[in-house]
Amino acid sequence: MSRSAHPAGPRHGDVLPEGHWTAPPADLNALDPKVWAQTVTRNADGAVTVGGIEVAALAEEFGTPAYILDETDFRARCRAWREAFEGTHAEVYYAGKAFLSRAIVRWLHEEGLNVDVCSGGELTVALSAGMPAARIALHGNNKSTAELEYAVKSGVGHVVVDSFEELARLSWIAQQQGVRQKILIRVTVGVEAHTHEFIATAHEDQKFGLSLTGGQAAEAVRRALTLDGVELVGIHSHIGSQIFDTAGFEVAARRVVGLLAEIKAEHGVELPEIDLGGGLGIAYTSDDDPREPAEIAASLAQIVQRECAAAGLSVPKLSVEPGRAIVGPTAFTLYEVGTVKPLEGLRTYVSVDGGMSDNIRTALYDAEYSVALASRTSDAEPMLSRVVGKHCESGDIVVRDAFLPADVAPGDLLAVPATGAYCRSMASNYNHALKPPVIAVREGEARVIVRRETEEDLLRLDVG
Repeated sequence: MSRSAHPAGPRHGDVLPEGHWTAPPADLNALDPKVWAQTVTRNADGAVTVGGIEVAALAEEFGTPAYILDETDFRARCRAWREAFEGTHAEVYYAGKAFLSRAIVRWLHEEGLNVDVCSGGELTVALSAGMPAARIALHGNNKSTAELEYAVKSGVGHVVVDSFEELARLSWIAQQQGVRQKILIRVTVGVEAHTHEFIATAHEDQKFGLSLTGGQAAEAVRRALTLDGVELVGIHSHIGSQIFDTAGFEVAARRVVGLLAEIKAEHGVELPEIDLGGGLGIAYTSDDDPREPAEIAASLAQIVQRECAAAGLSVPKLSVEPGRAIVGPTAFTLYEVGTVKPLEGLRTYVSVDGGMSDNIRTALYDAEYSVALASRTSDAEPMLSRVVGKHCESGDIVVRDAFLPADVAPGDLLAVPATGAYCRSMASNYNHALKPPVIAVREGEARVIVRRETEEDLLRLDVG
């Protein structure tokens, strides 16, 4: 069997993948601000702190593994995105699938952002935390009748329609409730983002949206304009995730605006909104180079204005959906080292008390992460390491390739940054592991916003 087909995942057997860095960083104790949350630093004793609190104190009070979220950083990123689009006739929707909790929703509300949800469960969380329904958009490729009924009854601002069946179903539901539901139609524009194939969502051969080139999108528009239960207000496009430039958005915007022009020419209707989705990348390692919200906003606004001017259209309201770009960098996962196993001539395996149940992205997407010895500094030589979890699975890898000090030992605390997005959302109970808590830290205070699961929680669901 080839290495690329290894059941434990891509490159399992490689010492370092081709093209990977081959030298350790100049300073193993340095914390790159591009990768770590805003208030993360080392104190005079060399321990990592966040919001003024040392990680050892967090581990003692809340246990490990734990997701540690910098609330100051989260709020600052919300404001940066909102301010970047102010004055540009735009709306910012936080993509709740990245990570959603009632505390997060309250912060979003307070900072002036909307929220995009993609299930009835996410909608419940958003509503229960006080987000006005009019500031919620419902997404998803296979919304159930119950979810659509719930959304319409709740008064959500938009439903993003993903199929002909859903369009008809939603119109009927809205008519039954005596309302006209505002909708956007999600289209696939044939732009493949330069990212992992499983998170590139705008090419033709995938489950989302209605094809622009195949005529499905135009037919969905025609049908929507004839239905009494829905009000078509715009077009939605999403080209992928972890994208570092706006070139793909430029092509997508051109094709979406082209559809708007066709709609105006054929139906005499000028739709007032477009949503270009999210997918902007963050720095997981020092090699990543994400763009700032202000730069992204200026680029997207310019693209839309230029394309609309060329098509002879008024500039529609623009919506964007940053999720990972807001919450991803604001959190790190805190682990305790359990065993250290050197493999002569290869690398050292450093096992921690979590793993693929709290971060599946390395196994699922071959994602790269950084890691730091957090409970102290060290002057020891760097050693090539692989940070792995405690699950009964060879592919249980948290950080595939990293340099850690050679004196890392059981009991040390390791911190893996940029785990705010998707890690808790995609967490599982594999091997009946207990999902870690989410701890919000701000100005010297720490509090649980999502508590740690207990064995009682597991047994409560097991009816015997």
